[in-house]
Amino acid sequence: MNHQILIESEVDGAEPYAQLLRQVIPAALEAEGVEVPCEVDVLFTDDRGIHTVNLEQRGVDDPTDVLSFPMFDLTPGEHPGEEDADPGTGLVPLGDMVISLERAKAQGEEFGHGPRRETAYLAVHSVLHLLGYDHLDEGPMKQQMRAREEDILSRLGITREE
Repeated sequence: MNHQILIESEVDGAEPYAQLLRQVIPAALEAEGVEVPCEVDVLFTDDRGIHTVNLEQRGVDDPTDVLSFPMFDLTPGEHPGEEDADPGTGLVPLGDMVISLERAKAQGEEFGHGPRRETAYLAVHSVLHLLGYDHLDEGPMKQQMRAREEDILSRLGITREE
C-alpha cells in the first residue's frame, strides 16, 4: 500500500525518528486492515511546542507526549474507503499527529526501553486514535487499544528492550 507519511520537524535530530515512522505508520495501518492508501501528517516538536498545540487545539494548558487529530469520526474496526480519498491525490487524508520528541526521549529513558521504542509506540498509539480508538476511561476500550499497540509493535520487532 502506498501511504504517504509527511513529516515536519521543529526540532533537531528528528531524521532517525522520521525514518522509523515511515515504517511504523504504514505497518500499523496494515495491521488494522486499512485497505486504501492514506496520508498521515506528522509534526515532531518539543514539550513547549506540543504544549502550545494542546492549548490552542484542545484548551488543555499542559504538554503531553502525542496528540492526534483525526479527519474522520470512526469507531475501532471501521475504516475510511475509496470514497473518502482526495480526488487530486487519491489518498485518504487520515489525520495529523504531533509528537514531542523531548517527551518521547524522557519517557523512553524512564520506562527503560529507549527513545526509539517510545517514539514508535506513540506513533502506533496515534494511528489507533486516527482510526477511532479511544482510552478516556480505564475500561475495555483502553485495554483493547493497549493490546493492539503491543501486537503491532511486536509484529515490527520493536520490543521494550530497545
